[in-house]
Amino acid sequence: MPIFDDFWAQHGAHLQTLRRDIHAHPELCFAEERTSALVAEKLQSWGITVHRGLGKTGLVGVIKKGSNTRAIGLRADMDALPMQEHNQFAHASKYAGRMHACGHDGHTATLLATAQYLAQHSDFDGTVYLIFQPAEEGGGGAKAMMDDGLFSRFRMDAVYALHNWPGLPVGTVAASAGPVMASSNEFKLVLRGKGCHAAMPHLGRDPVVAAAALIQAWQSIVSRNLKPIDDSVISTTILRAGEASNVIPETCTLEGTVRTFSLEVLDTIEARMREMADAIALAYGCVAEFHFERNYPPTINHAAQAQIVQTAATAVLGSARVQAQEPTMGAEDFAYMLQAKPGCYFFLGNGDGEHRSSGHGMGPCMLHNPSYDFNDALLPIGIQIWAALVQTELPAT
Repeated sequence: MPIFDDFWAQHGAHLQTLRRDIHAHPELCFAEERTSALVAEKLQSWGITVHRGLGKTGLVGVIKKGSNTRAIGLRADMDALPMQEHNQFAHASKYAGRMHACGHDGHTATLLATAQYLAQHSDFDGTVYLIFQPAEEGGGGAKAMMDDGLFSRFRMDAVYALHNWPGLPVGTVAASAGPVMASSNEFKLVLRGKGCHAAMPHLGRDPVVAAAALIQAWQSIVSRNLKPIDDSVISTTILRAGEASNVIPETCTLEGTVRTFSLEVLDTIEARMREMADAIALAYGCVAEFHFERNYPPTINHAAQAQIVQTAATAVLGSARVQAQEPTMGAEDFAYMLQAKPGCYFFLGNGDGEHRSSGHGMGPCMLHNPSYDFNDALLPIGIQIWAALVQTELPAT
């Protein structure tokens, strides 16, 4: 792609600096004021119309060429994580307790660079909506933008998003139809018994023993109430009870997470957890207060759009570097957009960390790790894949 090679030779260094500037100034969910303003300023400087205020700090850029009425959306998340960065290189976080540990700085910079390339060089026929989304990390920013009229104000026929993926070789894309990320859900159970002296347990109702039985029983849901092919996880991760070693407590609290690849399986798990909580609490003379909160739904790619990603990635990288996407039990709020529109969420290999400059932390370069850093070698690859996808979806006449 000679045109792209010239573009990258002229702008690549600046775009890498831009990515590192975003990394150095991480902002948490719905507080991405600086990042949002930076994105808007860059888009407008390239003659791209910008609409702000969707999902509070989210924004949409619009590039229209030709006469085709078809339109697609490309999405990048902008928020960081509430964690301390261990890296000490020049572009490490300037803010204590905040870090771009998931690569959203790279996603934002890649889509920004794509916007510049599409506006100035790429030839296509239709409309591209550039969706810069806040609050992916637990805030549900995708749904917030939708609630503010993302799809009613900007008509899209399909939506796409990418995520860098550590462990996948640089220059490799993984995309598949079907579930690729799980639903994210949380539960909390309070078991109320009767406290007493630990030396006289017959005088009380021990909620800790009931909790132990319940933790074991919940694990049977996956193995005995679901089909063997229905992948799911029930993890009890917090148990809180008691204040003294010689006192049986009045209450015991359990908390944890549930992950599934379908809402039908999730319905079954929630119902069985509630039934077991009530029944086992009763058996041990306790009372159960069970709360179940559904966060992000499963991320399910559409077949036609997954094929489009594979075609675009093959055009850029060759078929040997395009592979099937292994589903993960992580969760992603782009799932909300895929419930409303056809689309695909795909992985772009971030490598194993060899790219990190001196001063990085000693930990692995994995997502949500304090030693993580986005691989800048992905910037030109991501731009070309986005551009090829646009040209595949909206071919020039």
